[in-house]
Amino acid sequence: MSIRLQVIDEVIQREGGEKFTDRAEDRGGPTRWGVTQATARQFGYSGHMRDYPKSEAIKVYTSFWNQLRLSTIEVFDADLATYLFDYGVNSGPGRAATDFQRLLNVLNDRQKLYPDMKVDGAIGPRSLSALESYFKARGAGGKRLLAEAVNSLRIAHCITLAERQESQEANAYGWLSRICNL
Repeated sequence: MSIRLQVIDEVIQREGGEKFTDRAEDRGGPTRWGVTQATARQFGYSGHMRDYPKSEAIKVYTSFWNQLRLSTIEVFDADLATYLFDYGVNSGPGRAATDFQRLLNVLNDRQKLYPDMKVDGAIGPRSLSALESYFKARGAGGKRLLAEAVNSLRIAHCITLAERQESQEANAYGWLSRICNL
């Protein structure tokens, strides 16, 4: 049974549940259920974010889950699926997928375990085949390493955001705390 709905619910709770926010320091702007106004608009919602329904947030998050192919990844490692999903929620599924692909490429032992893949931010058959080969070669220790490496790249991304735009330092502690406490 998929962990998708449980993980989505956990993200919604981490994002403040039904609380509407619109903080000047938050580049996401008006947000409810953890979904920014810009993302809600991309998915066809045109109302005020104070009224944004949870059912629409679940549709957005389900789309992210599917885009990242997490129903397949969770079969290999539920923690990895959870980390990639949370990363995708905060930074976009494309960034999460890109960093995941980068990691798989550098962990293939100079292509001895599996061939390098094009890093394109889209998890497809090659990414999933590489993941399967990685887990076969690296075992349980490799699972933990890959999941933690995803979070490490995510932390580095958050630090870069705060360095590039000083106003984002107001969010840095919260971002890093969230990642470290998953």
